[in-house]
Amino acid sequence: MEENTYPQKLVAEMLGTAMLVFIGVGSVPATLIVNGKAPFTFADLGMISLAFATVVIAMIYAIGHVSGCQINPAITLALAATRKIPWRDVPGYLAAQVVGAVLGALAIIGVLGRQAVTVGLGIASYGPQVGAGQAFFAEAVGTAVLAFVVFGAIDRRSAGGFAGLAIGLAVFAVIMVVGPATSSAVNPARVVGPMLVGQLFNGTVHWSQLPVYVIGDVVGAVAAGFLYGALNARRGVTAAETTNEPVVAAEGALS
Repeated sequence: MEENTYPQKLVAEMLGTAMLVFIGVGSVPATLIVNGKAPFTFADLGMISLAFATVVIAMIYAIGHVSGCQINPAITLALAATRKIPWRDVPGYLAAQVVGAVLGALAIIGVLGRQAVTVGLGIASYGPQVGAGQAFFAEAVGTAVLAFVVFGAIDRRSAGGFAGLAIGLAVFAVIMVVGPATSSAVNPARVVGPMLVGQLFNGTVHWSQLPVYVIGDVVGAVAAGFLYGALNARRGVTAAETTNEPVVAAEGALS
């Protein structure tokens, strides 16, 4: 079976994460700039959610066969913790994802100008009405939902060819609910990249909130990975059973 080289996978992860941040995160300042002084509405949140979902779907079909299109450190760590990918690949993947997120955030400013920084650059944050505990829970639950769908979509027994659509719709659904609480990061790279670029351009960055996002997202993804594994633990099949049961082709894995 042909496989891409490790450097190729890292470049794919970097580009995929850059696209995720540029389109997904970029849709936030774009919406605020277009709205002007008009109030932010649930319809606006829906369009931002759609932007994230669309780019995730596109990237899965574009680079899923190259690197698995993880483009999320929490997903990468969950896959490694459940032995879906080797731990030796993790440091490179995480670095590529963060670099990609930085490049994506820089591209937002390149396209929308400094006004993107003025309206917040789409940097994930939670307001004073949302405590750290609530934010942690929201991010953990949101990432767990996303990760659970990812694990199901890449299962070899799942319906082939629909992983991108399933994962993209999960992203859309999670943002619609978690977004009002924490901006629905559910991705540490999506948090770190815009924060670094925002700091570089003198934007408002709440660095004290970063641990809540990173730890919450990783805990949620890893927990979902183990939960999926527990729900799908299978007993051995006897020879007698194999003669009576139809053979199902293994389909649906992204990598």
